[in-house]
Amino acid sequence: MKNKITIDELEKYLWGSAVLLRTHVDAGAYKQYIFPLLFFKRLSDVYDEECEKIRKEYGEEALDWEENHQFMIPDGAHWNDVRNVSQDVGKAIKEAFHAIEVANPEKLQGIFGDASWTNKNRLPDRLLKDLMEHFSSKTLSIENCPADELGQGYEYLIRQFADDSGHTAQEFYTNRTVVHLMTDMLKPQPGESIYDPTCGSAGMLISAVAYLKQQEKEWRNLSIYGQEIVTLTSAIARMNLLLHGVQDFEIVNADTLKVPAFTDRAKLQQFDLILANPPYSIKQWDRTAFESDKYGRNFLGVPPQNRADYAFFQHILKSMDPKTGRCAILFPHGILFRNEETEMRKNLVDTDLVECVIGIGKNLFYNSPMEACIVICRANKPANRRGKVLFINAKHEVTRKNAQSYLEQDHIDKIADTYFDFAEIDGFSVIADIKTIKEHQSKLSIALYVRSSDTDSDIPDFDEAFETWFSNSSSLHNELDLLDQLREGRK
Repeated sequence: MKNKITIDELEKYLWGSAVLLRTHVDAGAYKQYIFPLLFFKRLSDVYDEECEKIRKEYGEEALDWEENHQFMIPDGAHWNDVRNVSQDVGKAIKEAFHAIEVANPEKLQGIFGDASWTNKNRLPDRLLKDLMEHFSSKTLSIENCPADELGQGYEYLIRQFADDSGHTAQEFYTNRTVVHLMTDMLKPQPGESIYDPTCGSAGMLISAVAYLKQQEKEWRNLSIYGQEIVTLTSAIARMNLLLHGVQDFEIVNADTLKVPAFTDRAKLQQFDLILANPPYSIKQWDRTAFESDKYGRNFLGVPPQNRADYAFFQHILKSMDPKTGRCAILFPHGILFRNEETEMRKNLVDTDLVECVIGIGKNLFYNSPMEACIVICRANKPANRRGKVLFINAKHEVTRKNAQSYLEQDHIDKIADTYFDFAEIDGFSVIADIKTIKEHQSKLSIALYVRSSDTDSDIPDFDEAFETWFSNSSSLHNELDLLDQLREGRK
């Protein structure tokens, strides 16, 4: 008998699959196996649910009509077909995945990833049988488990994997309460284009959809775009969107800086709304190519090799629609003041694209105690905000509980309302004009503008001091390495 699955039951069910893998697979690799199996089970159960309705409405002969199905499951590639296999289970799983992808090339090509299902040392038949029996214990039809609820369960699993595997999950998990804040401030509207150039598991894109659902506005006409460099993570993003009931999207697996996926002839495609948490200060990127970037993404300057933050920043600014474009980007504080980016920051201030800089609390950057900031930019600022930037010091707006830091709804409302009102609040927010910012060498450090009454203004901001030390230390190490290379060359 089918019963609607509660969120609590769903979470226990999903985590139970990971428990089965614990002695066989490293925690960082759980996602390679759990997510594809979960998606396979969902596809098969929804297909069965559709078949049941089709029989009642149109009869047996209509079962093979593609228009009656969200996705096609070819003969021999159903969950039950694989479940009945007793030997070489990994091979059967792999073949079923391939058959489903081939039958649904536009939506599902490559979605199951490339995990080593046939490696019996890691995944013996007995383990795979146990996993399949575990997943078979519940029916994941839409009636039993609506898309929003399964999506919540999927997000829970992503979070648990991040907790369980430490830094290995950092590249595709962003604190969801921070994402909700960013989304609330940008206010997605029906029919808009939403883009995330480093989309991870698509949490930010899904947040835009969830925002419209909560507002009871049309969300199905959103145009959703994302790019992700990690192959497995891009597959997870696609599964995540589909499991949340989103159909109209395009996620591309490629390096955004090297090969931007969304272009319009010789220009970048432009979007209404961009949400992003780019990777922090990556060193391995093609700076030389960026110096002569054909899309003009170096209009502020060329970032240093050891920090690509302003490369992502400029890509995002170039991707904003000139009339409706706005973005919210989660960055480390260093982008606001680092010396090696001074010239680019001066040029950024001159563009008058920056609308608001928000400092948020510690430990909200996943697996890092460093404080982060949100930078909001707008291509076409309202008249009363032109030539001005709102600085918000929200580092105390955070709750720490059970070793987790997060924003409560009161925190989100306070920060968002201050932004919407463009309001100055003593010790919390200040509006600075561009002339004043230039007097501070175009630094955007929040502590330079928002003075707390209980803080000595001469005490330097910790993150600024740390970043300066780290930058100087990095430069010293680079120069020492160069000296070593020169010394070796003379031998």
